[in-house]
Amino acid sequence: MLQGVGALALLSPLGEGFGHDQAKAGAQVAQQEHAKPTGDDYVPITDPLVKEKLAQWSDWKFGLILHWGIYSVLGIVESWTLCSEDWIKRPGGVGYVEWKQRYEQLRTQFNPAKFDPAKWAEAAHSAGMRYLVFTTKHHDGFCMFDTAQTDYRVTAPDVPYHASPRANIAKAVFDAFRQRGFGIGAYFSKADWHHPDYWSPLWATPTRNNNYDVGKYPQLWKRFVDFTHAQINELTTQYGRIDLMWLDAGWVNANSHPDAKAYSMDVPWAQDIDMPGLATIARRNQPGIVLVDRDVSGPYENYRTPEQTVPDKPLPYPWETCMTAGGSWSWSPHDKYKSPRELVHTLVGIVAKGGNLLLGVGPQPDGQLPAEALDRLKAIGSWMQVNGSAIHGSRAIAPYGEGQFRFTQGKDGSVNAIWLADEGEHEPPANITLRSLQPAQGARLQVLGADGELTWKQGSDGVEVALPPAVRRQLAGSLAWTLRISAVQA
Repeated sequence: MLQGVGALALLSPLGEGFGHDQAKAGAQVAQQEHAKPTGDDYVPITDPLVKEKLAQWSDWKFGLILHWGIYSVLGIVESWTLCSEDWIKRPGGVGYVEWKQRYEQLRTQFNPAKFDPAKWAEAAHSAGMRYLVFTTKHHDGFCMFDTAQTDYRVTAPDVPYHASPRANIAKAVFDAFRQRGFGIGAYFSKADWHHPDYWSPLWATPTRNNNYDVGKYPQLWKRFVDFTHAQINELTTQYGRIDLMWLDAGWVNANSHPDAKAYSMDVPWAQDIDMPGLATIARRNQPGIVLVDRDVSGPYENYRTPEQTVPDKPLPYPWETCMTAGGSWSWSPHDKYKSPRELVHTLVGIVAKGGNLLLGVGPQPDGQLPAEALDRLKAIGSWMQVNGSAIHGSRAIAPYGEGQFRFTQGKDGSVNAIWLADEGEHEPPANITLRSLQPAQGARLQVLGADGELTWKQGSDGVEVALPPAVRRQLAGSLAWTLRISAVQA
């Protein structure tokens, strides 16, 4: 916190609400890059190694995404203050060109002396998370890995942290989480606002898009594509096993928009990053790697990522809700976190519909996870320690939910009916009724975290299950309760 406050004082008076308000705006607007794909245009996986990896990812169910970069020094919304779009608000009195110069100098203040990725991995593992997505490079182009393609990187001599044995931050993070058994995902922005062949210094930068017609200047775009492919090659050869390549900046794609209006979020020309070539590099180096070309339908969007939202119903393709634990993807000193109850219920609701939850937390500029974020992870972990077997490795089962129940199915055929506790509901009711699912003859019913089997009978309104007082006392205070049915009627 002190490092961030010092940087604020040095650079400009942002004001208390600046970072938090920008973060909320960024979380809302960044997902509106262009028209989202529909279920009809999802391309199923055919590569058997990718299918196997995607099945593993589906079993993980719960992951952590970490947005960390030089923007964290100020506690502002990722890279977005560099972007000249009308929803972006920079500090009062600071012009765009001056702000861009100041922003890029943040690298000279990035010195996370308390960075210990093993502590991050332990907190995430205890929360019941099973995979990680880490920002190797956001749209600003600052690389959190030791790339040979640019000096705009965390290991450069002008970055104070470059002398640390953990200076190659992406490698340190991946190694620490891999040691805890995590699946490893590399977030990588296809846009790069620092690269002179994406935002050329010859022209202004009116939007997030590249700022020249690639048809008129193909040599510039070719250099940028080669640069991007070289970085993908580095990440997939020098950083151990990578399970997911999580590609952001969906506006960088092979689609043209001939009717694009000036200063809109589209440009007439295609920003073709050569995804077939990129995929060939990634899968040559990491056979079976899952590619997530976000919001670009086609063979390289192996699963889809609804952002900050939970679909109303199950989706006909693999999917993952990416959602912030607070209001911001990156660290904001005034962020407000969702309650443990909301987070657990969100996780249950997503998994019941067949999706994964990728929960976002922004590390502080000193390298620590925020105390409130750690509190939320600890609370989720306490619930997952009892109920995690109803989440990990589960599958959706119709009708997915009923009243306060949400349903998941284990690979052994058992069904979990997860009761979402209402606000102020500190223990489950003495009697509950299931209308949608019928236990099979001889099925055993129990509540996870409580001793003994439960009695049940067929009533006029459904299956009636009695919870004795001793069971209810054992479950008191939980955010949700899991009734496990060993088998249900088909």
